Amino acid sequence: MAEKTANNEKMMGALAYLLGPVTGIILLITEKNNQFVRFHAMQSTMIFGAILLFNMVLGIVPVLGWIIALILSPLVALVSFILWLVLMWKAYNGEKYKLPYVGDLAEKQLAKMK
Repeated sequence: MAEKTANNEKMMGALAYLLGPVTGIILLITEKNNQFVRFHAMQSTMIFGAILLFNMVLGIVPVLGWIIALILSPLVALVSFILWLVLMWKAYNGEKYKLPYVGDLAEKQLAKMK
């Protein structure tokens, strides 16, 4: 039974990254006890929310934002995709992988939410 619970925990941790901040927020709301899942949900919400916000701001800023977006968007998309895959893989393997700065920030936010 413990193995099934551990596998479920790993799957939920990986699912926290599936749709970025959407699944992160859903898991933060629904999962109240499992700190592994909550950490990955918070980290997902923070990092992919920041990337989404960055892209939205560049799209809104006239001319200069559009030029920067045209140049940076392919690079941001590639880095985001690789990051997405790595984070899901690490969570699925049961690793509490902390991104620099964002991982610590996620832990601090979770501590405030208790």
